[in-house]
Amino acid sequence: MKKRLAHGLKLMLVLSLVMSLLSACGAPSVQDTYPLESVSGSGNTTSYVYRAADRTVPEVAQELSEQRKPDQISAENTERMFLVYQDQYYHLQQDPNKKEDTLVEVDSKEYVRQNYDSSFLQGYLTATLIGNLFDTFGGNRSAGKYRGYTNKDTYKPSEGSYRTPTSSDKKAAPPITVDRKGSITRRGSDKDTSVGSSGGLFGRKKEQSKGTIDRNKSSGGLGGLFDSPKSSYKKPKTRVGGGRIMRRR
Repeated sequence: MKKRLAHGLKLMLVLSLVMSLLSACGAPSVQDTYPLESVSGSGNTTSYVYRAADRTVPEVAQELSEQRKPDQISAENTERMFLVYQDQYYHLQQDPNKKEDTLVEVDSKEYVRQNYDSSFLQGYLTATLIGNLFDTFGGNRSAGKYRGYTNKDTYKPSEGSYRTPTSSDKKAAPPITVDRKGSITRRGSDKDTSVGSSGGLFGRKKEQSKGTIDRNKSSGGLGGLFDSPKSSYKKPKTRVGGGRIMRRR
């Protein structure tokens, strides 16, 4: 009974491992984190700025929306776009000093309420969303004059100021991940790789393995369980005859 139970547990472990590997095939092969560039605010009023190098604003917007569908996304624009989630506002901005890069500003809802210029947001967000966002201020639609990180020198935030992130800031910052396209090589090929410049566990080359089945040879490690019948094997001879029984004296 104990042996059967142990065998059943081993089988369940093997099946769970196989299922996890199969499910992993549908997951992103690599998740790259944008480097954190600047931080402002504290508590529930925070703003984190990341740099997406060599990525345009529409490209970053598409990558982020595919990873996590936003509640609202502004019209495609090469200079500025907004992605709105329940508790965060993603403000994507083309870096004016390095136009091939995109700055991803992740603002908490409270940060937007206390700093942004509502008239500025009207060009990107719906009137209903803006009305609900600034309803906390009793209809005051001008909580601040802020218009995003790229304009912070002209339109300064009313709460906090941007600074270089510390190690604690990086730990507290909301992560931004990007899906990268990957490939899966089927068995039998001479290489098994997954995407990623670092290679890692799935970047190892494999020798192509080929096997043959010889019915005249034993299976070796399986103790002859699947061995083919030997050619020298002969059916034992039998003979039917008469006899008698004698008692000892």
